[in-house]
Amino acid sequence: MDCSAIACTAALLILLLLPPCASDDRIVPGKPLSPGATIVSEDGSFALGFFSPSNSTPAKLYLGIWYNDIPEFTVVWVANRDAPVTNATSPTPTLSLAAGTTDLVLSDADGRPVWTTNVTGAPSTPAPPPTGLAAVLLNNGDLVIRSPNGTALWQSFEHPADTLLPGMKIRVRYRTRTGERLVSWKGAGDPSPGSYSFGADPERIIQLFLWNGTRPVMRSAPWTGYMVAGQYQANTSLVYVVFVGTEEEMYLTYSLADGAPHTRYVLAYSGEYQLQSWNRSAAAWSVLGEWPAGGPCSRYGRCGANGYCDGTAGDAVPACKCLDGFEPASAEEWSGGVFSGGCRRKEALRCGGDGFLALTGMKSPDGFRRVGNRTLEECAAECRRNCSCMAYAYADLRLSSSSSTGDATRCLVWAGDLMDTVRMGDVTGSDTLYLRIAGLRAGEKARANALKIGLPAVLTSSVLLLAGISFAWFKFKGKRGNGKRLKKLILGSMGTSDQLGERNPGQDFVLPFVRFDDIVAATRNFSEAYKIGQGGFGKVYMGMIGGQEVAIKRLMKWPNSGYMAPEYAMEGVFSIKSDVYSFGVLLLEVVTGTRRSSMDGIMGFPNLIAYVWNMWMEGNIKNLADSSITNSCLLDEVLLCSHVALLCVQEKPDDRPVMSKVVYALDNGSNTLPSPNHPAYFAHRSNEIEQARDDIQNSMGSFTLTNIEGR
Repeated sequence: MDCSAIACTAALLILLLLPPCASDDRIVPGKPLSPGATIVSEDGSFALGFFSPSNSTPAKLYLGIWYNDIPEFTVVWVANRDAPVTNATSPTPTLSLAAGTTDLVLSDADGRPVWTTNVTGAPSTPAPPPTGLAAVLLNNGDLVIRSPNGTALWQSFEHPADTLLPGMKIRVRYRTRTGERLVSWKGAGDPSPGSYSFGADPERIIQLFLWNGTRPVMRSAPWTGYMVAGQYQANTSLVYVVFVGTEEEMYLTYSLADGAPHTRYVLAYSGEYQLQSWNRSAAAWSVLGEWPAGGPCSRYGRCGANGYCDGTAGDAVPACKCLDGFEPASAEEWSGGVFSGGCRRKEALRCGGDGFLALTGMKSPDGFRRVGNRTLEECAAECRRNCSCMAYAYADLRLSSSSSTGDATRCLVWAGDLMDTVRMGDVTGSDTLYLRIAGLRAGEKARANALKIGLPAVLTSSVLLLAGISFAWFKFKGKRGNGKRLKKLILGSMGTSDQLGERNPGQDFVLPFVRFDDIVAATRNFSEAYKIGQGGFGKVYMGMIGGQEVAIKRLMKWPNSGYMAPEYAMEGVFSIKSDVYSFGVLLLEVVTGTRRSSMDGIMGFPNLIAYVWNMWMEGNIKNLADSSITNSCLLDEVLLCSHVALLCVQEKPDDRPVMSKVVYALDNGSNTLPSPNHPAYFAHRSNEIEQARDDIQNSMGSFTLTNIEGR
């Protein structure tokens, strides 16, 4: 239960919930509202009237709106938070539609105004209000001043207190840079404005903040164009949270499914932004969600400048890390668990010699500048040509913006330190952050020390082969002769233009389907004269297809090879991630000095992968390195190579990184690698197949079992 709700129950006294004379849902000219009377919405959900904290001395009266059909007194809106009526003898304030205006005015016992809606200002001469003018309390809890023709002149939804009701908006208007914020109560039973507020930053309007005074406590990710931000179970009904962009404003709102109980967002005086739902059976408010959530990455700027909080890491892994190309500003502080000092660059930027590294699944940092009307390519160029630009991110907002003529692009650029960056993983709101790295272009940066263990030769041969194994890697324009459209593979996580030559970030690559007859013709029936190399389970040939020179690997028939990805070996499913698996196995062999099939040093485990995974889970990776390399490499290098290898051999192919990311990590080191998931080691499955093969052949001499081989 929210602290403010408990406080309301204990500390607030409703003067009269049931007035002696019945009232309707509106205030009209000549009939003011006084203490002891209320107006009630047509369906009975909400009431408007005066209430007083029971412990206030002298007695203070506030005008507010509260739920009328639940037993716990819960205020959702307060008018005169800054100016309570404090006449200690006989307070008789009134709320009325003032003469000569269209304003609601709250007056004290002496008739002096203490609060007004300020629609038209004070009248110059007394005059009767327009006929048909009324202030109506709607069924959704909105108090609206309506003109005689029904137009809404003012509404309480545009002046929130500490509560966001369904249909209310937290927004910022583009032109005026103004909008609504929730402001907490000052304390238990004290509706005056507290120190906490929640809303959008007028300077960076596509993200939401929770502030304590002027200090940010929590920040949402910059809006990436999604509409449905979340769906929460409210007892038996759903809450739908939505972000919307129009030509005039950007706002957050939410709605409830039909039949849902009362549900509200409230900013508690203690600083928690909570989603609460009324639990009828318990006759109390249930908290469905709370922000900050209490996790290590929920607080603003926890890891300091140029650091990031890894929200995907387990509890046993330190949450704060430095972005790629950075190191702790104070190694001593970081080792002691103090991260506020942040990180510094390992190597100074060179401007013309810098490149951009794509970091996927990130909550983009604070402090950006939005550049209008840019495509992805133009956004990248904007940052690349500006030496002070440290990073950029891009999103297309058109799918969730009603704007047809305005700017629906979202190009963000950063200058200076990067603050409050979080690794979110593949979730709604995550971004690809393109980070400027010194000397990222090929040949401009010395290779990392990790390559001392013999990886240069491995990478040189493996990358050339792995980049094009089994499928021909080349780009097609247009269509094939048979008129069928080619299938495209979007390599969004592949990297950036500087990693892949001069291609644009996110550029499409094509994996065409090639007939086997065409492959046979291109290689002259796999002639030895066309052979350019040989791997652990296949030969690689040179050929020409579609006017392009390609590399083609022909897999040999289930020498039960340890380098073969399980999804291919077992189901015949092959992709570029299958070769990533093979490379991961090879890398583990280099680090450990142990063949995958060897049982030396891994007794009790089915194979090398299972052994390394167990050592990783136990935090014992430092003992993996082969004795022949322990004198020439650092522990960090062993950890990096082991980490990369385990990412490569993950069970789900989609979880494995692309080879460009692998090469960069090994070449430059990386602090932004995710934690590996369970690896794919299939020795047990392999043994079962071999056993089944033997059983079938022994018991059914007439039965033929086809060898499992690549397709």
